[in-house]
Amino acid sequence: MEYKQLQALIRNFEKSSLTLLELETSDYKIRLSKNACSTVESDAIVKNSFEEKVLCQESEETSGFEVKSPLVGTFYRASGPNAKPFVSEGDEIVFGQTVCIIEAMKIMNEITSPVKGVVKKIMVGNGEPVGYNQVLMVIDCE
Repeated sequence: MEYKQLQALIRNFEKSSLTLLELETSDYKIRLSKNACSTVESDAIVKNSFEEKVLCQESEETSGFEVKSPLVGTFYRASGPNAKPFVSEGDEIVFGQTVCIIEAMKIMNEITSPVKGVVKKIMVGNGEPVGYNQVLMVIDCE
């Protein structure tokens, strides 16, 4: 995919009603999400052919990047009852690292970090129900 094609894809995605678009070939992987940051270009995750970019947009009221739930379900900090939590407050995390699981209809959905930084605050308790777009945790971006 040429850079101009990528720009056109991002523009068309931004104008559409889609909230998530994933495209993967043997040469590259692209994931566009309107939920992670305010601009689509900062959500573009492009590997191999293009430089990976995710910009951190901080929320004014929490002074950090808010990781929000993409669906309604049950929040879990670890993969099992006796397992170590994916992240704890104060942990350094990298882009794409699993930070929690949201269980919905007996399906475990891993939630990954769209930014690199330090976990500032976990807003939900383990096993608590969460709603769509609810803030799960706040990350201080690097």
